[in-house]
Amino acid sequence: MNSRARVTSVEALEAFRARLVVYAAQARAALEEVSAEVLHTRDWIESDRRTWWENQVRRRARALEEARQALFGARLSTLKTECSAEQLLVHRAKQSLEEAEAKLRLVKSWCRDFDNRVQPLLKQTEKLHSVLSQDLTLAAAFLAQAVSTLTDYAQGRPPAGITAPSASPAAESPPQGADAKGGAS
Repeated sequence: MNSRARVTSVEALEAFRARLVVYAAQARAALEEVSAEVLHTRDWIESDRRTWWENQVRRRARALEEARQALFGARLSTLKTECSAEQLLVHRAKQSLEEAEAKLRLVKSWCRDFDNRVQPLLKQTEKLHSVLSQDLTLAAAFLAQAVSTLTDYAQGRPPAGITAPSASPAAESPPQGADAKGGAS
């Protein structure tokens, strides 16, 4: 019976290790991009969108007030005859203001709920990032060592760090029955 293993493709392990390293680097970059995008989104909601809708509410409230003033002026000028054009403008301005107020309430709700909804997902991506940066790095190092060991084995050399046994194991050990001084007991 043959006591040696049949090592046929060390190159396959090396190729797998190389692909693993590339995968880990690309996945880490993708996770870092996701984290940056989450921060960007939070900033966009809290700063940009909130400010924009607050300004829209002020602008549309001003437009509603101007439309009401125009309707009031039209009523005074025609003495009890209502102008439908001015009423339509008031109605549209009122709807526009209500829309802006609803959007502002929604943005404020997003600001309150953003961290509660996103943090559990960010924790999962942090765990994955940890696996990619620590565990896959160790796995790649293990595969590199395995490739080296298998290459040495296939070539009949002892693995690195292990010395070849001497020709006669009996030469290294003292004879049985001999004490430490070399005498017989």
